[in-house]
Amino acid sequence: MTAEQKIAIEEEIQNLKTTLTGDMFQDMEARDRIHNLEMQLKGVKPMDSHFDCIGCGS
Repeated sequence: MTAEQKIAIEEEIQNLKTTLTGDMFQDMEARDRIHNLEMQLKGVKPMDSHFDCIGCGS
């Protein structure tokens, strides 16, 4: 991942965090996207899984 890609992901995460309302149901889609972006950023995937997010159901 290039530095530009990393910065773009971090900016998208920050933008999504500003849209959070505190209502779990209303924020569900944004929180899911934040989770997926943070996993990409950290290069993490569920343990014992060759799938990136399908393995954990996210």
